[in-house]
Amino acid sequence: QYSSTKPNPGTMLASASAVRQLARSASRHTSRLGAVRCMGGIEAYEDYGKACFTGAVADEYLQKQGASGDLLKDPSWTKTHSDVVASAVLDWATDHGANTFCHWFQPMASSGVRHGQTGQVQNKMFAFNADNQIEFDFKGKDLIKGETDGSSYPNGGLRGTHCAGGYLCIDTSSPIFLRGDTMFIPSAFVSYYGAALDEKTPLLRANAALNKQGCRLLKHLGLDVSDGLRANIGLEQEIFLIPREAYYKRPDLQLTGRTIMGKDAPRGQEMCDHYMAPLSSATPALACMQEIQDECYKLGIPLKTRHREVAPNQFEFAPLFGLNTTQIDQNLMVMQIIEEVAPRHGLTALLQEKPFNDVNGSGKHNNWSLATADGVQLFKPSAINAACNSETAFTVIMAAMIAAVDEHGDLMRMAISSPGNDFRLGACEAPPAIVSCYLGEDMTFYLEHFKDGKGKGEYVPGIKTLDLGTREVLPFEVPAEDRNRTSPFPYGGARFEFRAVGSAQNVSMVNTVLNTIIAEKFGEFSDRIDAGESAINVAREALNKHWRVIFNGDNYCDTAQQELTDRGLWRIDSGVEAIHTLTSEKNTKLFEKMHVMTKEECEAREIILHDHYTGTVEMEGLTMVDMINQHVIPSVKAAGIGPLSDLEAAVSTIKDAMAEIHAADSSYKKAQLARVLRLETMIDIRAVCDAAEEVVPANLWSLATYKELLFLDSHVDAVPSEEMIYEE
Repeated sequence: QYSSTKPNPGTMLASASAVRQLARSASRHTSRLGAVRCMGGIEAYEDYGKACFTGAVADEYLQKQGASGDLLKDPSWTKTHSDVVASAVLDWATDHGANTFCHWFQPMASSGVRHGQTGQVQNKMFAFNADNQIEFDFKGKDLIKGETDGSSYPNGGLRGTHCAGGYLCIDTSSPIFLRGDTMFIPSAFVSYYGAALDEKTPLLRANAALNKQGCRLLKHLGLDVSDGLRANIGLEQEIFLIPREAYYKRPDLQLTGRTIMGKDAPRGQEMCDHYMAPLSSATPALACMQEIQDECYKLGIPLKTRHREVAPNQFEFAPLFGLNTTQIDQNLMVMQIIEEVAPRHGLTALLQEKPFNDVNGSGKHNNWSLATADGVQLFKPSAINAACNSETAFTVIMAAMIAAVDEHGDLMRMAISSPGNDFRLGACEAPPAIVSCYLGEDMTFYLEHFKDGKGKGEYVPGIKTLDLGTREVLPFEVPAEDRNRTSPFPYGGARFEFRAVGSAQNVSMVNTVLNTIIAEKFGEFSDRIDAGESAINVAREALNKHWRVIFNGDNYCDTAQQELTDRGLWRIDSGVEAIHTLTSEKNTKLFEKMHVMTKEECEAREIILHDHYTGTVEMEGLTMVDMINQHVIPSVKAAGIGPLSDLEAAVSTIKDAMAEIHAADSSYKKAQLARVLRLETMIDIRAVCDAAEEVVPANLWSLATYKELLFLDSHVDAVPSEEMIYEE
């Protein structure tokens, strides 16, 4: 059994004042605190958002400089008032104990390998004067721009040692924040020639394309949007929490984030007993999740929801939705905080998409919506129709969305092609790699009549009443549409949910693609309306042409998958091949037309993604060799039983495959061979290793087993706290 390095108390009932006392005590006796169940109150969170330079916080400090928070609403402050903002930021930072700053950026190919998935160089906000004294020094030029080496990050040939310049420029759409003694300045990262070296820059460009083309279409539909259009997202983050002592007995989890061998435990998720079960204070998990939320609240991250997920030891957090750039920055920090807080509770957090075989992996559902700056939602029929004073504004927008998904499903598949997603898609835990769109029967019926010229009037979502036939529970209303969790891209009332996104991903590319493909369709619709066609006729033609992409059935069903394939929908089973579509003629022309990425940037990004895939597989292959040689074979020999000769042969097989990968002459070919090694050869070898585990006595097996890794509720002791706080 594995015990947390942090003892955990039993359930405690504490008042708000007791919670504050407990929080103060935490700084002195952290190792003795566990989960706390307290009375309601928000006093403990009175510092929420004070470490984030936005809203009332920014306004307070800018007023001291003779300005106001409104200054930050126009990005031109970086040209006209950078010294003013820098002075305000310095005062704010020092008031909160910070004396260091960094430009915080998002290198490519970071998923699964780079802690926090960001880059930064931390500098003191100091000057050292002639009298050998330190004084604070932070000016506008320090705030808005930085420089670093662009050649030492994955760049696909865009940089080299002889042309290494990389430049950092503040992203004014995402607020500056503090953590500890450091101020983090969200930044874009580009080459000397302006080529994107990061995840953020293409997203910012896609936001600009969406704003431009969306405002054009809305004007045709009757709404003049003066303040622009924005994409909002909400990201559901799934993770695993496992005992840290067991983690140290799994080289594969330590080095690759997933188990590359391991026999199934006698119990898995068959009984659905873990999903949304109580968060027990008898294990470290609840205390860990509480502390993660508390850390996030300090940064102004509204991490509102926590619950157990389907697989044993699997959990989920979810925030409120917000602007895509801010939400992505916050999600990266959430993942970093999760990884850093878990060890304080004797746990390890696993963010990889498929850390364990034969139980669900983890995703990051990308809930995506479009809205005007003043909050009119484009995917909410009543809101957008009323704002446009039109019965068909919503219908035209939906026609553009359906056309975008049908035409560019390959790019949507590319955007979710992280290495870990190889093992999730279509496995009854994530939608299959066939891109379709769920609308529900209610909307489908309306749109079908619209496209055929039969229907009139606006779409009004239906509702129905459920009557349980009881006196205690009165009849209540629910949407007319059920939820379809098998669809890659279901409509959910005012939003679409891209369900196939991987848990470890930086979702910038996902949202870059969504914004770009809808911007293109908004632009195409606008061009045709400019040329004299009616918006209704343009929408009808698009629906008739792209109707095939709508599917409201069970996407897990083999028959349905064959039907969708026969319809000609985008189906790319291989993540490696999906990445390759990034440089197809159709897609490079799209990105260039929308000014999101150049052909050169697309080609560089494909190389980076394929190298990331191959590098991931190489780490897994070498780790498997080490585990076989250092653990499995010695255990088999000690037991005198098991497939010894097969194990010895497996080592040579992996090494030969690695040599073949290294000899390939392009990143694409290397990735193709790596996929065969990973999804064919290593799976076969895993079966041999698991067969050995099945027969070797437990006392001779040196690796932590699935039984030891996956069941906190039955394998972690609850140790009473020495410090129990009650209030009479």
